[in-house]
Amino acid sequence: MLSTVAIILVIMWALGMVGGYALGGLIHLLLVVALIIAVLRVIRGRRVI
Repeated sequence: MLSTVAIILVIMWALGMVGGYALGGLIHLLLVVALIIAVLRVIRGRRVI
């Protein structure tokens, strides 16, 4: 499920870069949050459902 969210955020981030800077900033923030969560899950060693 986390990988699906990450893929969606990457697509939205790419569209934000093309679409404009206002939405792009929000997408960048969401992408960074998703990456931090993914790294924390790897460090903690939780199983992926």
